Amino acid sequence: MRGYYLRYVQVLLRFFPLAIAFLRDRRRFLLFGPSRQVSTAVHRDRAQQLTETMLDLGPAFIKVGQVLSTRPDIVPPTYVEEFATLQDEVPEEAGGDPMTVVEAELEDVIDLETLEPVAGGSLAFVYTAEYEGERIALKVRRPGIVPMIERDLRVIRGFVPLLLLLADERQRYSIENLAGDFEDIILEELDFARESSIMAEIDDNFADDDRIVVPDTYPDLCSERVVAMEYVEGKKITDERALANAGTGPTEMATLIARTYLKMGLVDGVFHADPHPGNLSVTGDGRLVIYDYGMSQRLTANEQADITALYRALVRRDVDSLLNTLIALEVLDPAVDRVQVRRVLELVIESLEGRSEITWRQIITELFARLHEFPFRIPPNVMLLMRVGTVGEGVCRTLDPDFDFLEVTRSFLVDHGFIESELETLLSDVRGDLRESLPVIARAPARFDTVFGQLERGDLVVRTDPVEPTSGGDPAVGYAIVAGALFVTASVLTLHEGSLAIAAGLLGFLFLGQYVRKRRHR
Repeated sequence: MRGYYLRYVQVLLRFFPLAIAFLRDRRRFLLFGPSRQVSTAVHRDRAQQLTETMLDLGPAFIKVGQVLSTRPDIVPPTYVEEFATLQDEVPEEAGGDPMTVVEAELEDVIDLETLEPVAGGSLAFVYTAEYEGERIALKVRRPGIVPMIERDLRVIRGFVPLLLLLADERQRYSIENLAGDFEDIILEELDFARESSIMAEIDDNFADDDRIVVPDTYPDLCSERVVAMEYVEGKKITDERALANAGTGPTEMATLIARTYLKMGLVDGVFHADPHPGNLSVTGDGRLVIYDYGMSQRLTANEQADITALYRALVRRDVDSLLNTLIALEVLDPAVDRVQVRRVLELVIESLEGRSEITWRQIITELFARLHEFPFRIPPNVMLLMRVGTVGEGVCRTLDPDFDFLEVTRSFLVDHGFIESELETLLSDVRGDLRESLPVIARAPARFDTVFGQLERGDLVVRTDPVEPTSGGDPAVGYAIVAGALFVTASVLTLHEGSLAIAAGLLGFLFLGQYVRKRRHR
């Protein structure tokens, strides 16, 4: 318990100067005074200080920063961009020596003298070793990391009430929900047995695609603290020389990355959620290698369908579908004022369409910035998929600065039948409108006959106030209007099989004849 309080004070002291700065933005003298305007440059400096502080405080706070990089509903865009640079590089000694885990779990099956360190992350360390004549990779959880994480999670929970006091009313709902979601994400990442299981599942999903490499696992060597896998060598995905030597262009590789992650999320329902450059490499023959599956997730069938609908609505700029999908995903409460939200979403679409270049990050940032006035939350699975989109797009645009993530997404959705081509979409909309209109059109002739019978008998009188005095009117003009409407109906119905178009045309000629007859009798 003493360790908890010491850690709480340590964390409080590290964040205290920044907390004072943020409070002074609201009230210059903390308890009174006007608010003050702060430049983007100042916010960028603060974001960098926060990032460095999180790195210094260790694994749990690094994960906090990574999660916050996907939460534009809580932090402003400048902070989102800076937190997105957080990766898992921490000192090797943090959390204890992973060699003790290797010795405890694999000493009898691995020749420890062949062990070579490769890389260190916030939760684990990676080695290579000889096993049955082959070189394999071992991802080993740091031995003291679980107690550290659990303690820091308690500290973070202890700070939530303070954050709620500092946050404005619109952010409080998101912060309250984030605390529980964050714990679920980081505790799942500590379970290496789960990671090896997801790895094997994703490997199976790409078994027929020789462009993607997911290292094979060795189930007999895997445990809650160790993931044993095939050792696959590759060069960093952003190494231009490596891509050139592999005969792969930057745009081609960026497209492969985007379509790979879209397939994981929208088709397979199980996805790798950490596509930063350190986890992606290219082999000598141009294949994409994906490492480190700790931050991964499975989707239910309903979640998969709803997230697919979200991508489809964003790509097609369909406001009504976007609203329905946000409610289905539990981002928005079902009781939300749909009229008000719809207006906000229309503003988002209008704002984006006015820009010469649109990115996935811009869409997400704009969307959630506009939704701030409504209580909303981002469920963990949606949060991770947002991270995939923003981080993955960042990698793709590093490879190709002109890479159009949205166009690749549109192409993917068309290829997999999630949306129709532009022509098919137009025809589908026309068919839908006609289906809704046909019952009305079918009943129209009888209604027209009734109405005009009433007009002829004088049972129905239509009074209008003319804008300008007129010398008289044309009592036959109604027949001309109905005739014109029926001719338009007949032309529309020619797109469909059946005799309705002929019937509408004949009725049009009938009313046209009545119009001519009335004109002659004048």
